Amino acid sequence: MALSGFGGAESTARLGVGDPSPGVRGAALGALARQGALEATDIRSALEDPSPEVRARAAELAAGRGEIDLAGALADGDARVVEAAAWACGEHPAAAPGIVSRLCEITTSHPDVQCRETAVAALGAIGNESGLAAVLAATEDRATVRRRAVLALAAFSGPEVEAALERAADDRDWQVRQAAEDLR
Repeated sequence: MALSGFGGAESTARLGVGDPSPGVRGAALGALARQGALEATDIRSALEDPSPEVRARAAELAAGRGEIDLAGALADGDARVVEAAAWACGEHPAAAPGIVSRLCEITTSHPDVQCRETAVAALGAIGNESGLAAVLAATEDRATVRRRAVLALAAFSGPEVEAALERAADDRDWQVRQAAEDLR
């Protein structure tokens, strides 16, 4: 199945999208993407798949495709899907206000640290001012999230950003300190 994405066998990949195995369905989506044959309807359908593995793959493949609404994926009950959707949102050409709001919620309150880390990185990539408060809050999270938050501050300016960079320059984690120094 995965090889069909390299040999131009779109019909084989399309058969895999309906396979009972989540692994095959995810591989089929990737094969269609490699062929340039993955349509928005394929991604939208896969975002509703019963398997979180397939939903996460669909969210990844939605990156850079502004016609795909990832709001549902950002609210998924599986952290893998939320993380993939947050990353993809950071790759979108323009994020809707509802997406920025949801990324802020994930950044400040999601129980999974990787989801918080990816969401704060997406907020930095998007650079919408309505995400600044969440990015600033993330500078007080765990070290991995703090590092991403400090890097996300590059998209913003103002006295609160400068103050956060000052605090980060004295952080107990050397990578947070280094990121702050790089931005100052």
